[in-house]
Amino acid sequence: MTTAAEGNFSGQRLVIFGCGYVGAAVAAEALRRGMLVTAVTRNAANAVLMRAEGINAVVADLATTQWHGRVPDAPELALNCVSAGSGGVEGYRHSYVDGMASIVAWARDRGAVGTVLYTSSTSVYPQADGAVVDEAAPTTAAGERGRILLEAERQLRESTAACHRWFILRIAGIYGPGRHHVLDQVRAGELPGVGGHHLNLAHRDDIANAIWACFAAPTRIKDQIFNVADDQPASKTEVVAWLAARIDRPVPSFTGEPHSARRTITPDRVIANAKLKSTLGWSPRYPSFREGYEILLSR
Repeated sequence: MTTAAEGNFSGQRLVIFGCGYVGAAVAAEALRRGMLVTAVTRNAANAVLMRAEGINAVVADLATTQWHGRVPDAPELALNCVSAGSGGVEGYRHSYVDGMASIVAWARDRGAVGTVLYTSSTSVYPQADGAVVDEAAPTTAAGERGRILLEAERQLRESTAACHRWFILRIAGIYGPGRHHVLDQVRAGELPGVGGHHLNLAHRDDIANAIWACFAAPTRIKDQIFNVADDQPASKTEVVAWLAARIDRPVPSFTGEPHSARRTITPDRVIANAKLKSTLGWSPRYPSFREGYEILLSR
């Protein structure tokens, strides 16, 4: 945990919307810090596990109003890290746009939240050809799913009555304990996409640290968008060759086609994290894929 993120949160209330892979890590840290944690989830089985950990878990569809009276009014902190539901583009819209609209309505009607943080994605950036992309990069040419994420961002940015300040984290490809798709694909012997494209990654623990850095930021720092990615984006070929050597497998091939869950190949770009580092003092514990995957392989 970075020094900037070590504020005193004991006794404060945190509401997490979509307490999945990243949210669960933040919730665990919040409990360690003595906070009162409420999580809204659509997964009843996960809710049982969260309650056993001391989390007030509310089972509901975020896009509805059925949870509005079951979570604390005007908490100090709220984190929207919901993931897309099923149903393709409409599932995306339901989770992100309709979900954010429900959060904004709840906060507006039941008391403004101190700080709201939304985990968006670097997929809002359409840039290609190896361009270095910072938070000022144009997003007007974003694809359909990127435009949905941008709409959710806009709702939060314009919700002046819903919170005293907001942060948006645009996160690169997430990996970490229990989530290592690239490693699994190397074991399978084939990967989608183009080997020469850059692979922008962010370890789950570095994402969680970025969230805490935002929560702990001085009150003068507010209403900011930050990219979250490691320090050393590498080509997919470089990542795959390194992983193959580490697990003693042949270097796999690339299909040149998009992943089955995507319509197009992810553009080649380099996500810049300098603003987050200079503004909040955050730095990644895993500055490149090597440090992150070395820990995963050692386990």
